[in-house]
Amino acid sequence: MNKSEMNNPHMDSPAKPCKAIKLILLLVAAVPLLAGCWDNKDINHRSLPVIMGISLTEENQYKVYLDIPATNETSSVSIVSETGDTINEIIDDISMNMETQVDLLHLKIVIADKRIARRGMEDIISAFNRSRDISAKTLFAISDQPLDQFFSEMQAKSEQSGSIIYDYFEKNAGWNPQLADTRVWQLFRSIHSYTHDVIVPIIRSGVSTSIECTGSAIIKNGRMTGQIGTDETLVANAFYGKSAFGKIEVMDSATVQITSNRLTHQSWLKDGKPYLRSHLRLKVTILDSRGHPTEAQINEKLEELLTLRLNKLFRKTQKEQADILALGQYFRKHLTREQLQEWRSGYYPNLDFKLSVTTVIENRGNLKNL
Repeated sequence: MNKSEMNNPHMDSPAKPCKAIKLILLLVAAVPLLAGCWDNKDINHRSLPVIMGISLTEENQYKVYLDIPATNETSSVSIVSETGDTINEIIDDISMNMETQVDLLHLKIVIADKRIARRGMEDIISAFNRSRDISAKTLFAISDQPLDQFFSEMQAKSEQSGSIIYDYFEKNAGWNPQLADTRVWQLFRSIHSYTHDVIVPIIRSGVSTSIECTGSAIIKNGRMTGQIGTDETLVANAFYGKSAFGKIEVMDSATVQITSNRLTHQSWLKDGKPYLRSHLRLKVTILDSRGHPTEAQINEKLEELLTLRLNKLFRKTQKEQADILALGQYFRKHLTREQLQEWRSGYYPNLDFKLSVTTVIENRGNLKNL
């Protein structure tokens, strides 16, 4: 090296090319770790159904209805339907014939026809869980009328609002404690549980209102075996701890509102027979009254009414061997897994269950004097 080169401060060092190569190799190695968005599809190219209806045709095929809200300012909905042998096949056919891709991840409610519910919904629930296209938190309901008629009337009523059905089940909008609240994952659990059945709301299009609830279906192993009324659904929700703000009319003398509830249980086995003693404690507030009943009289009548309803509900489900109150859960420590398999048919029909209800009137609501 001559003297001029040694004095040049801008001359490249031999180490710099090596450093640049190492940096390039490091960046190339990091490429597989990047998440990337290369396969994302624009939301304008997707259809996002909110409601799915499932019924059976005369040929014993599934017929699927999708309620797709419009994305423009009209707030209307589109109802598309297709028939096929499986749910996933039908969704693929609908997506193929639409200009946008059907995306079920935002589905909020699945409504099954009563005929399917009575036949059994195990295949449908299993398909939902296998495909993972539908969230396990999606609500489930049963229609009390043909789905053709139901969706036709809903589409006509959706001219003012495209989210009537969704709002009806929304806890911050239309949900009421007289309405069962059952999700897809709860149905899946009941199908595979030895001790836990569920209730599902039964709805139909209303006359003066958009939707009416006619009670709840008793679902045992994924199949509808019976039906209970809205009053029985309320006490079932009280047993589940979901009855807050539910209103109860007490023998035409007062109306009270549940503010909180607490349950305690004591279970044991004797000579192979299960015994369960439960205590339901409700805190209520008086909304209105007729005449001048005392708090003691209202308490007495309310406890008598709730005990009567819960015992009636228990006897009905015991006769149908459908444990919708999940009473078998309190015997898991007393029975082996093999014995629990016989819970519905062997132990539940012989269960000695006694329930006591205590109500506490916290205040008189907005009334100054009774």
